Amino acid sequence: MITSKTEKTAQEQEATPVVLVDATSEAGGADIAASAVSTKKSYLYGVGGRKTAVSQVRLYKNGSGQIMVNAKPLEIYFPYNEFQTIVRSPLERVGQMDKLDVSARVKGGGIHAQAEAVRHGLSLALTKLNQNFRKNLKKVSFLTRDARMKERKKPGLKRARRAPQWQKR
Repeated sequence: MITSKTEKTAQEQEATPVVLVDATSEAGGADIAASAVSTKKSYLYGVGGRKTAVSQVRLYKNGSGQIMVNAKPLEIYFPYNEFQTIVRSPLERVGQMDKLDVSARVKGGGIHAQAEAVRHGLSLALTKLNQNFRKNLKKVSFLTRDARMKERKKPGLKRARRAPQWQKR
């Protein structure tokens, strides 16, 4: 098949990748970065732990009650109602459920330990918000880091304390 030159150039133009170049100057980019910094919200910070789970909790004032865990809504990250109530319990206890936003990063441990780690970090952040919350949260031991850990396995035993079955001969 014979093609004309005009058709060939049109086909070449379609095959050529288009590269977009940012036309903003460095000063303009700095203005955008400065405005992004000024729009950041201030927050209160708390670190919670349970077993091997560690959570970093940020508490934002003047919120709507939104709770995000690892950049996901609470209902998606903790699908069971039991874990959701564990995380929400400090806010409900002090009556701040609809007034604050919570963002938490949690890693390590199991799902139950992660929920309790978020609860611990959230309780510590709430005490930074208002010292009067401390008495109410301490009464239900949300401010205490639960130090119980899995006991290590000992040599000669099957588990931490489980000995092999005794044999007479």
